Amino acid sequence: MTKAGEYRLILQSLEDWDGYLLAESGLPGPRGNLELAQVVADMGDRQLFERYIAYTPDRAPVNSPLEFLPFCGTVGLGRLVAEGDRALLKTLRLLASDPRWRMREAVAMALQRFGEVAMDDLIVEMQAWIQGTPWEQRAAAAGLCEPRLLGQARQVRAVLRILDEITASIEQVEERRSEGFLALRKGLGYCWSVAVVALPEEGKALMEKWIGNPDKDIQWILRENLKKNRLARMDALWVEKLQGAWK
Repeated sequence: MTKAGEYRLILQSLEDWDGYLLAESGLPGPRGNLELAQVVADMGDRQLFERYIAYTPDRAPVNSPLEFLPFCGTVGLGRLVAEGDRALLKTLRLLASDPRWRMREAVAMALQRFGEVAMDDLIVEMQAWIQGTPWEQRAAAAGLCEPRLLGQARQVRAVLRILDEITASIEQVEERRSEGFLALRKGLGYCWSVAVVALPEEGKALMEKWIGNPDKDIQWILRENLKKNRLARMDALWVEKLQGAWK
């Protein structure tokens, strides 16, 4: 039996999940229990998820076991969105700006659940999010740039255009030290490589156009992507050529 199967049987036997989730959260620690969180998202209901996301940062601070509850609740909202409750996208958009990094990761995971069943609809929704804050832009990029979602060329083209638009917006940012901007920059530092590998020829051409851009943060994003092994496996000579632009 898989670990997820074990978790499922245990949760089915419990009337109150909270104590078990806190004990098995993996927090404090470097990695929360993602397998358990996905099972909770599969098995919980809206009432449970809404109770969990009510654990705000003051009640459930970063790296505390209590943080695991809103993490699970957020991923669970993604399941409900995928099942048709699109109004909850507004809640996920608000949670994209949560000061806790694990909560922001949970938003990306929730969006990916939506994308698994309705990728076209996710793309449309993310086109609205990228007009928002750096936090929202980061959530859009992270939610879309998941390899398992990027199987159709038409959809990958749309994701590449979204990354291109987010990258272009960086040139207009004046406050470069905010946590939101730094999180966006870090996210873009890997997202481009994921999308380019999914549609190499078109992706490479779109990424190449940014090489000569003088913006220091855009250059940082490009360099970080070019360090990713996935790009080297795709086309090592191309990566070497682009890396040579800074020598």
